[in-house]
Amino acid sequence: MWKGGDEPPNLVFVIPVYNDAAGISETLDSLLKLRDQQKVIVVDNGSTDDSRSQIRKYTNRYKSVNLIVEDEVQGSYAARNRGIREGEGEVIAFLDANETVEEDWVDTALRAMKNQNVDYLGCNVELALPGDGIVGRYNASTGFPVEQYLDEQNYAPTCALLVKREVFEDVGLFDARLISGGDREFGERVHEAGYKQGYAGDATVYHPARTFFESLAKKNFRVGRGFCQKQRYYPERYGKPGIPPTPSGPSGGDDEDEPDSIFTRLAFAFLSIAMLAARGLGYYYEYVFGEKRDDIPAPRN
Repeated sequence: MWKGGDEPPNLVFVIPVYNDAAGISETLDSLLKLRDQQKVIVVDNGSTDDSRSQIRKYTNRYKSVNLIVEDEVQGSYAARNRGIREGEGEVIAFLDANETVEEDWVDTALRAMKNQNVDYLGCNVELALPGDGIVGRYNASTGFPVEQYLDEQNYAPTCALLVKREVFEDVGLFDARLISGGDREFGERVHEAGYKQGYAGDATVYHPARTFFESLAKKNFRVGRGFCQKQRYYPERYGKPGIPPTPSGPSGGDDEDEPDSIFTRLAFAFLSIAMLAARGLGYYYEYVFGEKRDDIPAPRN
């Protein structure tokens, strides 16, 4: 296992995908431009579109790209866990299927791990905003304040995360029972186990902003469901199910992101209330209709 010496560790990318042929193609094109080719494991989570056939075009042409299928358990954390088990890297780098990175991203991220002497590294996420739509601008202003997440809640989102394999071997994998929030639950477990966490502000992952109301609302609905699930499985950490959390934590905005007109401020306020309502609906949907998944094992503690 790499301990910060001159020889960089063996890194493998793990990328879950579900019904996003265009997104995974863009991500793979980006990774194939890296200065040093890295092994890439794409885990198809039961896609019903042509994602799998699109990935096979890459596996047929590039030895570094590998396809694994996880269609027994629907969920991104189950897909990531499958990739972790199949990969042999000393460091696992997680991205989402629609993101891109620059050619020196691996070098920059691994150098940050070494210089900070950390076992778990969150990277900067920049939301790419096509056009000037109000939903996209709102999403960009409340996006991924990764450094704040690490400082205040001890986790980084799995769309831009590097973790040493030894961490998984010690604290266990992601909780595949969760539809959302598994990145935070895992990060807190890592922190409680005493592993060092860090942030690489110069290792940027480019993530497309959600530009449609329905897409953003669905995400918030999943977030609400995920929090109720965390209460169901971890009441000592998150409280008893039935009592949703008070909104808190970093919003992701800063002074440069402030709306520049009365119309925009009103639209942002409406969207903020609507997304809060979507999270609440997701929470109570899960509370009423959800149940414990005894068919999926809990992560090893």
